[in-house]
Amino acid sequence: MVAPLETADERLKHHASLQAALDLIDQGFSLIDGELRLLAWNQAFTRLLDFPAELVHAGASFEDFIRFNAARGEYGPGDVEAQVAERVAMARRLEPHEFERVRPNGQVLRVRGVPVPGIGFITLYSDITAQKRAEAQALEQAAELERRVAERTSELRLSEAQMRLITDSLPALIAYFDAKKAYRYINRGYREWFGLDPARLDQISAREYLGRETYASIRPNVARAFAGEPVSYEYEAHCVDGRVRMARTTLIPEKAADGTVIGCFELTFDVSELRRAQELLSQAQKMEALGQLTGGLAHDFNNMLTVIIGNLGALRELRDDEAVTEFIDPALAAARRGAELIRALLGFARRQPLEAQAAEVGPLVGTVINLLRRSLPEGLELQADSGELPLWAWVDASHLQDALVNLVLNSRDAQATRVSVSVRADTLSAARAYELQAKPGHYIRIDVRDDGHGMDAATRSRVFEPFFTTKRPGAGTGLGMSMVYGFVRQSEGAIAIDSAPGAGTTVSLWLPVAQSAVASLLADSCCDAGHRADPPMALALLVEDDAEVRKVVRRALLDLGFAVLEAENGAEALQILEHAPRIELLLSDVVMPGGVDGREVARQALSRGVPRVALMSGFVPGEQPAAGEVPMLCKPFTKRQLADFLARQVPALSSAPRALGAAHG
Repeated sequence: MVAPLETADERLKHHASLQAALDLIDQGFSLIDGELRLLAWNQAFTRLLDFPAELVHAGASFEDFIRFNAARGEYGPGDVEAQVAERVAMARRLEPHEFERVRPNGQVLRVRGVPVPGIGFITLYSDITAQKRAEAQALEQAAELERRVAERTSELRLSEAQMRLITDSLPALIAYFDAKKAYRYINRGYREWFGLDPARLDQISAREYLGRETYASIRPNVARAFAGEPVSYEYEAHCVDGRVRMARTTLIPEKAADGTVIGCFELTFDVSELRRAQELLSQAQKMEALGQLTGGLAHDFNNMLTVIIGNLGALRELRDDEAVTEFIDPALAAARRGAELIRALLGFARRQPLEAQAAEVGPLVGTVINLLRRSLPEGLELQADSGELPLWAWVDASHLQDALVNLVLNSRDAQATRVSVSVRADTLSAARAYELQAKPGHYIRIDVRDDGHGMDAATRSRVFEPFFTTKRPGAGTGLGMSMVYGFVRQSEGAIAIDSAPGAGTTVSLWLPVAQSAVASLLADSCCDAGHRADPPMALALLVEDDAEVRKVVRRALLDLGFAVLEAENGAEALQILEHAPRIELLLSDVVMPGGVDGREVARQALSRGVPRVALMSGFVPGEQPAAGEVPMLCKPFTKRQLADFLARQVPALSSAPRALGAAHG
């Protein structure tokens, strides 16, 4: 059938009707020919793609639309011409395509294009913004619903896995066993301590993992718990890693409605460190008490020995014949040995006079090694390792060397075949410093390690006590380690012993680091320069409450060329200072009755311009003055020691007290 030919008016009317129908469609519509020129479109095309009216007309180039879009950022950042070239090339292929494009304003368009044979290419544009928003909202609501379901399920279900997560995170051993003593639950602590498998509870036996001896010791406590009584007890647990730990266990019985015990909850803590801290505190308190007692006794004995040595020395000068000296010399020698013994006790009591300064530890260790190597048995190997860098400690060098000699000789006596002394820088953490009763911070650490027979726990607990020794009678005084202990503690350091029978011994010393070795050396140089002074030839004020000691010291001062005024207490000394001019030397005891001690007398003397001030003492606890105030002479002393002390110490300190203070600070 052949349709009649349309007139021009009819064709225009038909085209208008078709355009009107297309404009009613929500989807955008465009038709381009093979040359990529616009043939047809609708209003939705212009509206959805937001093209200006002057751009949209019959014959408009597809490239113009693309360039317009690229210029306003529709395709994102990038080179505009490159974006245009890429899209025009794709369009020339006239291939079917479908994709979604999000415009900068958030609008989402689905673009679908298909070729029209013989004509060109038709493209449909659909606004799916609302659809995408609805889909996203649906997904979000679904996810929220799943979250709430999961959360609710978690709240409602208190599972064994959740309980295990909680109990496994606690630093304790947690368990439950029933009335038949069969375990129903253990946490990770049990697995780590004893190597037990929580999945095989039916095979766990307390008798086996604790050991028969330990199990027998705790059985009465378990019986009390099954009788309905909460009970706590301590015991040693041998763990799977070979360590022995001190455990504290509490059993809480679980009772049925009728009061019958149907099981027990068990809570066990590792109290090893707590017990160790308590033992260290107890040991420190014991050593402090021994030090107080020792210092007090040393003070009294020093006064006695001062009288004995002084009078025997004077008697020997008066009667210098063989018949008298045969008796005097042994007495003097015994008194001097007694003085050395008192000095050793003062070392333990931390009341010995120390001359601390910056000292390089490596050379000191080397000197001790070279000194001892020739006197040790041939089969004993002695080594030292001081590292490559110089390490400086704030310490009395001579006392440190004495301590090292004591330690090496102890290793020799322990039948060691190898002794090594190592020096290195170390830092004490707060926890380790608390254990060692020291301050946290930087130290110089010295380790004296041997392969001798070692010590058991009982010996280690007493090794620092005065007169305690494991040597045969007559082979030692038992004061060596106590002197080392006192020296280290007085130096504000720390000491520790690691030893076991058959495993050798390591003694570790921590000594404070010298903050400025150069400054200390300069200060020492200043002090040394001040030592050069003329011998004292003037009026001296002697202050001493013990009449016999005062007599001995007075005689020594007279022999040294002093005229001597005497005072038996601090108050009397202050009166003499006020009324007696031209006093050149004050020599005073520290602790005296009457409320005015030697320190106050020394301060008053310095304020009144007395050029040379010194104290003497047996160094009872708390008696030693702060470094840099006045020099201190330790009782007992001989006339020669007094002369040397006055010649070296007193002029230096009276002329440069601040320099000496700087050397210590």
